[in-house]
Amino acid sequence: MATAIEPESENLVQAPSKWKGQFVDGLKKVQKQVHISLDITNDALVYVESLVIKLLTILLANEPHNVLEVNEHIQKTFPNPIDKWAIEEANIAIEKGKKKSTVLAPLDRTHTQLKETLGYKIDQQVTLYIIAILEYIAADILKLTGNYVKNIRRLDITDQDVKVAMYADKVLMDMFHHDEEELSVSTLEDETPVRCDSSTYDEIVKDLVLEETQYIRDLNLIIKVFRGFISKESKVAKEEVEAIFANILDVHECSMTLLGYLEDALEMVDENNPNPSIGDCFEELAEAAEFEVYSSYARDIMSKECRETLSRLLAKPHMLMYFETINHGFKDAVAYVLPKLLLEPIYHCYHYFDTLKLLLKTSPNEEDKESLKQASGALMAVQTELERICVGGLPKRRSGGSFMRLQRRSAAKQESVKRMNNIQKSIEGFEGKDICSVCNEFIMEGNLGRVGKRMTERHVYLFDAMMVCVKLNTRRSVTSTPAEYRFKECYVIRKINVVDKEDTEDVKNCFQIVSRDQSPPVMFFAKTAEEKSNWMEALTTLSYRGTLDRMLDAILAEEEKNQPLRLPSVDQYRFAHKDTKFNIVFEEGQKSQSGVPVIKGGTLLKLIERLTYHTYADPSFVRTFLTTYRSFCQPHILMDLLIERFKIQDPVSPDQDKGSTDREKNHMREDLKRFRKEYAQPIQLRVLNVFRHWVDHHYYDFERDPSLQERHAEFIKDIKEKAMRKWVESIKKIVERRMEPNDLPREITFDREPPPIEWHLTRNSDEFGLMQVNTNF
Repeated sequence: MATAIEPESENLVQAPSKWKGQFVDGLKKVQKQVHISLDITNDALVYVESLVIKLLTILLANEPHNVLEVNEHIQKTFPNPIDKWAIEEANIAIEKGKKKSTVLAPLDRTHTQLKETLGYKIDQQVTLYIIAILEYIAADILKLTGNYVKNIRRLDITDQDVKVAMYADKVLMDMFHHDEEELSVSTLEDETPVRCDSSTYDEIVKDLVLEETQYIRDLNLIIKVFRGFISKESKVAKEEVEAIFANILDVHECSMTLLGYLEDALEMVDENNPNPSIGDCFEELAEAAEFEVYSSYARDIMSKECRETLSRLLAKPHMLMYFETINHGFKDAVAYVLPKLLLEPIYHCYHYFDTLKLLLKTSPNEEDKESLKQASGALMAVQTELERICVGGLPKRRSGGSFMRLQRRSAAKQESVKRMNNIQKSIEGFEGKDICSVCNEFIMEGNLGRVGKRMTERHVYLFDAMMVCVKLNTRRSVTSTPAEYRFKECYVIRKINVVDKEDTEDVKNCFQIVSRDQSPPVMFFAKTAEEKSNWMEALTTLSYRGTLDRMLDAILAEEEKNQPLRLPSVDQYRFAHKDTKFNIVFEEGQKSQSGVPVIKGGTLLKLIERLTYHTYADPSFVRTFLTTYRSFCQPHILMDLLIERFKIQDPVSPDQDKGSTDREKNHMREDLKRFRKEYAQPIQLRVLNVFRHWVDHHYYDFERDPSLQERHAEFIKDIKEKAMRKWVESIKKIVERRMEPNDLPREITFDREPPPIEWHLTRNSDEFGLMQVNTNF
């Protein structure tokens, strides 16, 4: 493992102070690129800048004169595989040359400062290359931290969040803190007390959406990383891929549909309907038998054929070589991480059943309860089939959810901290900092044999940052109760490599812990092959989790780059104009409660576009617009623009009229599918949401103009799409309610009695006069 080289020249030693404050503004822009919905504190920016300056000092340590020397130094000092991706990003910047817009720092200013720091002239390409490297690593840190912050349902990134997220990532820790023994990252004392469970309906729904979003990322990891690389190998038959991964694509499609329904339900929440109706989401999918894909999936994944096919694949020498060419350690990930990850959809389906029970128990709406009952009844057959398939064969799921996620809930984290404290109290003679100060999560525990001069047994506790080995305490104390265990060894996860070992006649089910500080390797063995698999899966995941996440992010970025969202032309669709300072203005540094930009002003077309934006919903802006639009727009014009916004034509491909190959046709089909899913459908649903708010809160516009009401009814009647049925029915019910005759006299009521009358001059009204009322005379 290469380590960072400390600079020796006087200029480089003084460099950090010279660069301080130079990257803060650029880092703010980088953060918005990777997580636009999050904010970042100034302390976090300063901390990330210190990491960037530290990295810059490392890059300049060998006093490079050209790009090749920088490249070689990166390969020596950066951990694998981030060195490859950083170099690839920098090479792209060199190819683009000055056309490449550097976000982190201005090219010319940085080039001048680099020359002053190094004390000699360098080519501007070297500066561009270095900036690209720094920008890539900064984006990687901020993306990782943003994912962590979203997982714990916060909207701002703090410096402590950066430290916690980095500590869970072996690659970044190797890069920035390789020589530091133990870092304190515990944040428990900084957090406010949190609930122990999701007790209210709204909280359960929010957790459900978060769970589903994270679950879809797990599915993408299976599909795009593991399935993608295995299916690319020409010697792997299509039947083998299907045997290993079953109908995982159908499961992914079902989850994407459910998440879409859940997000739609949340958008329909308003003052009159404060709670989302989640029952309809499950009922519609259950009645359409969409969840039956899980029965088929479980049947194939739990079969003997699935396990044997993967084992045969791993037994082939050319496949092992192929996996190593993908990434160091990918072979172990396929052998130990993938089998556990393939069980995640089955666990998640059981999670649906439990969530439906909680929603039914807490739902405040009778209609929603009825829908939840119907959904539960429709899913009973799937639940029965899953239990029949998995009986006795499905391993118990580790507490805390998917093994790929860290600290998903604050309540789970507090429970983990409590357990870690109890574990440390049970160990006599523990050495080093407290477990809770360097670890965030308890993973597992169990007995392992240790190979040495003689075989000894160890009880092993595995945390996200360390592996603690103890031995049963046989000492007896007269004065106090002795601790249950005695401390023996401790291994820092980021400073070890786990090596899978084949069985021998003497030792079976063994693996080796190889320390990077040149200490002698240590061999452990489990009692059974299943126990060894569990330990290898947990250790491999902790070591390789960050790399798998980066592999997935790289694939998703490449897909987006190769297949960008194709929008209709301005000639086809007036709302396709790009944002400019002449058509829309945003409030600087301000965001709404939902984390979206606040609009200061814009053209009518741009306001309608943002009212029904495809990327995010903005309920606050919808309410404000419908309250104030009459000052600059008439109701029938708004009606026409919303209908025009709804009627989106499919974009025309440049090659659509030409003779295309099957591959090109498939590519165009996927383009169109993505356009409808990510652009057209969100816009159309948000147009319906605006209509729903309009008729519910501002129906007087329709009462004053019968033609407006007729136009609206005609438009709603023509909508036939299945995905919009809920919205249309909701709008129709509101209109019907508004049109019901109401002959009862209206009474003005207040929530409290008016204040008593105060007499200042006289109680006799005949005595009132100009001189008494106005004392200025």
